[in-house]
Amino acid sequence: MPFDRQGNRLSGASPTAIEHYQRALESFNLYRGDPFAPLEEAIAESPGFAMAHILKAYLYATSTEPAANIAAQKILVSTQVLPLSEQEASHVAVLRSLTGGDWTTAAESLDFHCCKFPHDLVAIQCGHLMDFYRANSRNLRDRIARALPQWSAEIPGYSLLLGMYAFGLEECGDYGRAEQFGHSALELEPFDCWAHHAVAHVLEMQGRPAEGVAWMHDREAFWAEEENFFKVHNWWHRALYHLDLGETEKALEIYDGPIRRDASVMALDLVDAAALLWRLVLLGTDVGERWQELADCWEPHVDGHHYPFNDWHGAMAFLGANRPAALERIGNCLRAGRDSHREVCRWGWETGLPLVEGFSAFWERDYASAVRHLHSARYIANTFGGSHAQRDIIDWTLAEATIRLGQRRQAEAFAEERLALKPNSTVTREMVARASR
Repeated sequence: MPFDRQGNRLSGASPTAIEHYQRALESFNLYRGDPFAPLEEAIAESPGFAMAHILKAYLYATSTEPAANIAAQKILVSTQVLPLSEQEASHVAVLRSLTGGDWTTAAESLDFHCCKFPHDLVAIQCGHLMDFYRANSRNLRDRIARALPQWSAEIPGYSLLLGMYAFGLEECGDYGRAEQFGHSALELEPFDCWAHHAVAHVLEMQGRPAEGVAWMHDREAFWAEEENFFKVHNWWHRALYHLDLGETEKALEIYDGPIRRDASVMALDLVDAAALLWRLVLLGTDVGERWQELADCWEPHVDGHHYPFNDWHGAMAFLGANRPAALERIGNCLRAGRDSHREVCRWGWETGLPLVEGFSAFWERDYASAVRHLHSARYIANTFGGSHAQRDIIDWTLAEATIRLGQRRQAEAFAEERLALKPNSTVTREMVARASR
């Protein structure tokens, strides 16, 4: 039986199919280029190539899009007729949990899978993504900490683990080590945009926006190329630095340029777009009709029972575009999930709905209701997805609501809380001044 570059057995694959598969895996590892085309070539060459089907299913299932999840489920049906190794069968079981909406079951299954198959790079990276999507900071770090002792620089893909570990450390607040591991990963593989993004998070969370702009600018050739799947998110990080520096016009230029120039309809890109527009509105920026285009793109992705983190960002677009029917649909779907046993429905009911209601109240200038919803939601929001940088929009909106409500002592408290984390932020210093008036 043939093997991949890390020594994992591959069932049903010819040497040519394996070459196509390795190109797809490298594309996935670096979020660079199209992994689907070489996977299709691998499957055409060897229809019984189990890991080619499995990787394709993971690509769809981890996209957080309803239609893609259905595509992943169809692929799983096709694997039922394939002779699977123990390792491959374990992947299929994980994918059944994942596509069924039970992210934690899937992620925890990969915990044990990786103990038995420590060089399974597909399992490590997909598990890392699942930890991120369910906002499990500890396992985002510790999954990689468990794997690293089994790896060495001689094993292909080693640098990728350093980049993943950097992000896990950052989400656990270990910023110094996160930055070190991120730089180490990039020294070995400059095109690792996940490692680049881990360092970007460190600079964001430590309130180092000028360094952040310089970091992004100096390395732009490695993360901003057209074939980079993660380019929009990294541009979003650069826009956040400009916001912290008080440079809203530059942030808006990034929105109109690299973030929305190609009118991407991928949910991950739409999350970044909605989050940036909302922040610009909080700062008093007139964003014109931009919400309308964004809301159009969100329509097929928002179903209230697949990934509530997306539903919440879709709700921002529907609020901005004045689409009450779409907003009501989200709310009804999130409420309907109350009686479901699926994990994503629980996320929607417990966390997604309070956030949608809180942001809706803020948009409708019912600031008292917004404060009530968001003050509670801020403490549970790390249970359903995203990073600390992404969820910061909750605390920012809460602080802004208290200022607009005229609750001076509350406003000062929330503003000072933010200033303690980012003393160099122009935006936050201005917020403190407004809160004290």
